[in-house]
Amino acid sequence: MLTKMTIAEIKGKLSRIKSLEDPFVTECRSDSRKGIQLALQSLERAIEKERIQREHFESICVYERDLRSKGYQFIAGVDEAGRGPLAGPVVAAAVILPEDFYLQGLKVSKQLSAQRREKYFQTIHEQAIAVSTGIIHSKEIDEINIYEAAKKAMLKAISQLEISPDYCLIDAMEVPLPIEQLSLIKGDAKSASIAAASVIAKETRDRMMMEYAKQHPEYGFEKHMGYGTKSHLEAIERFGPTDWHRMTFAPLKAKQ
Repeated sequence: MLTKMTIAEIKGKLSRIKSLEDPFVTECRSDSRKGIQLALQSLERAIEKERIQREHFESICVYERDLRSKGYQFIAGVDEAGRGPLAGPVVAAAVILPEDFYLQGLKVSKQLSAQRREKYFQTIHEQAIAVSTGIIHSKEIDEINIYEAAKKAMLKAISQLEISPDYCLIDAMEVPLPIEQLSLIKGDAKSASIAAASVIAKETRDRMMMEYAKQHPEYGFEKHMGYGTKSHLEAIERFGPTDWHRMTFAPLKAKQ
């Protein structure tokens, strides 16, 4: 009986309910206490949010479902992070997700808060069939150019997967591998596998930049992650470039 339960107890039980069709929800609708009605409204909003996010997740699994229907089992999503910065590596990630994988709120890594991205990073590592990264540092970026470096990082990430993929979904890139593949422009917004790879790549790179920041705090790497912000450019002007800077990138190129 609801009359024997406190509002706090009812709220606690409602917070664990996943469907508005639950008999307890029906019972609560007849309770006129304001606290109960507010709790019901909160539950309705949460369930609607989950429905929208579930639909979005299903929409970014279209490529994976189609490929599985054609017999492909190990579909790797591949993405990179760090093409544009003036300092630090370019990092690529390859991720093979299980067919029943679901991660509420998964989307383009740049659109996620740092806290959520860190949480997703852990979840993906725990639930994925295989995860791998490929890292190319600034010196080699300068030697072969950023496009080739991003491609090489992707090659490394794919080749180091514990399970060899039979198909690759790649964000805006084709790689020279004897594996069937599809290049998708803005793939991290169209494929769950690529979105997962984008989270792994960006979080891996950000963690590296945070470590660089401890060694050279004067550059503020932990704030801009190596991108050419005003404060970063001012630090380069004042202290000069580090070994992690890309000397073929403007405006660093002009300082050589």
